Amino acid sequence: MKRRVAISILGTTLDMGKWDNRWSRWRPNVGLCQQSGLFIDRLELIHDNHASALANRIITDIATVSPATEVRSNVINFRDPWDFSEVYTNLRDYARSYPFDPDTEDYLVNITTGTHVAQICWFLLTEARIIPGQLLQLSPPRDREPDQDFAGTHRIIDLDLSRYDEIAKRFASEREDAASFLKSGISTRNVAFNRMIDEIERVVIRSTAPVLLTGPTGAGKSQLARKIYELKKSQRKVSGPFIEVNCATLRGDQAMSTLFGHVKGAFTGAASERSGLLKSADKGVLFLDEIGELGLDEQAMCLRAIEEKRFLPVGADREVSADFQLLAGTNRDLGEDVRKGKFREDLYARLNLWTFQLPGLRERKEDIEPNLDFELKRFLEREGENVTFNKEARDRYLAFATGPQAAWSANFRDLSASVTRMATLAPHGRITTDVVDDEVRRLNAFWRASSDDGAFDAIIEALLGGEAASRLDRFDTAQLAVVLRTCREHATASAAGRALFANSRLEKKSSNDADRLVKYLARFGLKFEDTGKRT
Repeated sequence: MKRRVAISILGTTLDMGKWDNRWSRWRPNVGLCQQSGLFIDRLELIHDNHASALANRIITDIATVSPATEVRSNVINFRDPWDFSEVYTNLRDYARSYPFDPDTEDYLVNITTGTHVAQICWFLLTEARIIPGQLLQLSPPRDREPDQDFAGTHRIIDLDLSRYDEIAKRFASEREDAASFLKSGISTRNVAFNRMIDEIERVVIRSTAPVLLTGPTGAGKSQLARKIYELKKSQRKVSGPFIEVNCATLRGDQAMSTLFGHVKGAFTGAASERSGLLKSADKGVLFLDEIGELGLDEQAMCLRAIEEKRFLPVGADREVSADFQLLAGTNRDLGEDVRKGKFREDLYARLNLWTFQLPGLRERKEDIEPNLDFELKRFLEREGENVTFNKEARDRYLAFATGPQAAWSANFRDLSASVTRMATLAPHGRITTDVVDDEVRRLNAFWRASSDDGAFDAIIEALLGGEAASRLDRFDTAQLAVVLRTCREHATASAAGRALFANSRLEKKSSNDADRLVKYLARFGLKFEDTGKRT
C-alpha cells in the first residue's frame, strides 16, 4: 500500500488559532493530520525562518494527535508572498528538487493555507504535473459544542479532466470551435490542412513565440494571421491591436522609420515624432508579411525587438519598449536565403520555432467546393444578393476547378475573383452553364497570359519540335524564352540585340549586337525571322 504524503504551507494566522468564532480552535495543519479516513504518513511543512517557533509548536501538536505522522520542516523565505513571479519560482524550484516517487507514494497538495498567490501556484504546478499529485482543500467544522472535535473536513480535487466526460467533451468542442474559427468556418476536407490548423490552434493559445507562415502567394497567410489574432483576443491572450505590414513595400530609409519610428528632426522631412508600427502593436499582434523582403539592417533590429522587447527609433538616444507577438509570412525559401546571405541566420532561427507551410489551392482540391460556398456567402454579405448555381453549372465548374487544367496560379485569390465575377454576371441570381463556360475561358486565358514560362514553352516546342525541345536543359529553355520574347518585341535583329546586350555592350569599344544574337539563335537552328510576330 502506498504511503500518503501531504505538502502544506504553514498558516501563520489560522494555525495560531486566535479567532473568537468557530475558527478559534481549528488549525488546518493540525486538522490535516486528524482527518477521518485520510491518514497522513508524512507532512512536508513549508514556512519561512521567521515562523520557526510556530512551526515547532504545530509539529509538537501533530505529534500529540497523530504520533505516526512524520513531519518535515522546509524553510522557504518569501520576501513578498504576493509576488507571483517570486512565489511561483520558489515553489517550482522546491517541487523540481523534491524526490517524488509516485510508485510508492501518493501526494496531496494542501491549498487551504498560504496566500491566494501561493494557492494558484500550487494549482499550476500540480496541473502541469511538476507535482505528481492531487489538490487537498480543508474546511473548518460547523458550529459545534465546545467539547466536540475540531478536525474539520476535507475534499480531494482531482485535476485529471479525462475522468470527467462532460468537461472533456466541452473542451473538445471548444477546440473544434477554435479550429473552425481559424478556417473562417469553412468545412475543409484536406486532412493535412486540418491537422495543421489544429496544431496552429494549440500553439497560438499556449505560446507567445513567433509563428512563421509560409506558402505561395494567395494561399491565405494574411487571412490566417488575422484569424489567429482574433482567436487570441477572444481568449484574452492579447489586448492590443492587429498591425499588418507588407515588408515588400518598405524601401530605403523609410523602412526603419515605418517599423521603429523616429524622433523629430531625425532626418530631412521628419517634422514630427513618429511612434512606428512596432510600438503601435504593443500588447497585440504584429504581422510582418513578406518578411524575406526586409533589409539586413531592419532584420537585425527586428530580432532585438522580438527578443528584448526594446528597440531604438531612428535618431533617438533612448530605447522604447513594445511587447507584441510576432507573426511572419513569406512565399520565399528563407533557409535558401540564409545560405545566400540575404536573410539573417539568427532571425531565421528565432522565427523557425513554429513554421507552418500553407499549401496552394491545387494541393487542396477537395477544399475547392466548401470554399466555393464560402465565397458565395461572402458575396451575399458584401453585395446583399444571394446567388446560387444550378446543378449542371455547379458540377461543370467543380469538374474544371478540380481538374488538371486548372492552374490556380494565384490560389484562393483566383478562386475568390472567379466566384465574384460569376456571381456578378449571373442572370437573376442564378449561375448557369453559360456563365461557367465564359468564366472557364476567362481563367484559361488569364493563366496563359500570366504564365510566360508556359507560353514560351509552347513557342519553343513549335519552333524546335517536341523532341528537340524536350532535350533542352531547363536553363537553356528559360534563357531561350527570354531571347524569343525580346525578338518578338523588336522589328530587327539589331534592335533586339541592343536590348539583350545593353549592359555588356557598354564594356566593348565596338560590338555587333545583331551578330551575337544571330549566332545564339543558330545554336538552336533558328533565324531571327523564325521567332514570330513583332509588336
